Amino acid sequence: MWTLTKRYGLVAYGRLRRGRPGLLWGPVAVLLVGGVGAWLVPAGGGGTGRLPAVAAELDLPWPGEGQAAVAVERIGDIGGTGPRRAVPIASVTKVMTAYVILKDHPLRGGQDGPTVEVDAQAAAESHSLSESTAAVVEGQRLSQRKLLELMLLPSANNVARLLARWDAGSEARFVAKMNAAAARLGMTDTTYTGASGIEATTLSTAADQLKLAREAMKDPALRATVALRSTVVPGRTEPVRNTNELLARPGVIGLKTGSSTPAGGNLMWAAEVPEGTKRRLVYGVVLGQRAGTTPAEGRRAALESSGRLLDALQEQLPRALAGQA
Repeated sequence: MWTLTKRYGLVAYGRLRRGRPGLLWGPVAVLLVGGVGAWLVPAGGGGTGRLPAVAAELDLPWPGEGQAAVAVERIGDIGGTGPRRAVPIASVTKVMTAYVILKDHPLRGGQDGPTVEVDAQAAAESHSLSESTAAVVEGQRLSQRKLLELMLLPSANNVARLLARWDAGSEARFVAKMNAAAARLGMTDTTYTGASGIEATTLSTAADQLKLAREAMKDPALRATVALRSTVVPGRTEPVRNTNELLARPGVIGLKTGSSTPAGGNLMWAAEVPEGTKRRLVYGVVLGQRAGTTPAEGRRAALESSGRLLDALQEQLPRALAGQA
């Protein structure tokens, strides 16, 4: 199906933008007109009847590298860019780790959940200089909620693996649960090989991670955790900060950063956009920013790319929604 946009002509459920011809994912063909690249809404995106018209009103500043995808609550997947090829996702992996933990051990009504004893492995790994960790001590007992905070905010790899062992007896058995969950969610281009994301062999796409983002944010405990700016480790005075600096922007309520040299900078995010007197939830995933550089440079690029997308959505989406009310 084609629709006529106001500025550039025909586009399939989307809009043409000026700039370099892009590699577009999805089961539809790339449309190139006079050197202008089109971004298209993938078929099967769970959209509503308003999807084509809303998408046609948006002119988003997609990243010039890697891949990205965006969805709007109760509208559907409104577009994406980049090759639909599985790439390393680094600590974005921890969203699936948290999702599986909370499926197996739900936290209701502000509960902290059962206490978990820190084992020798997690304590020893806390001294690693080659990965992000949280300072925990063997024999220390922390609540499930506190461990989720330490895993998701400072992105503690040792805590992710501790939670995996607590849940399934071994990380390998937990990873099998992660892949089973991915299959149930229709994440057909995703393979998890660890609970923390440090392994470059954990691969996914922006489109697949967008599916996870939309499901994960349905869990109140996960949603509350990823919105926190900081948390504290019992016995320590200094708080640990959330690596997601996007939370400083109005409306942003999550989700998770991830960066490494092979993965580049990655960010899964969720934000509320004004819609009259209400607010509409928007999800986005940006992967592969400045891959091959340092994790710090990649993370900074992912935050900047995501920030530009969010700025455009905050400005354009309310008008697009109002026009299709």
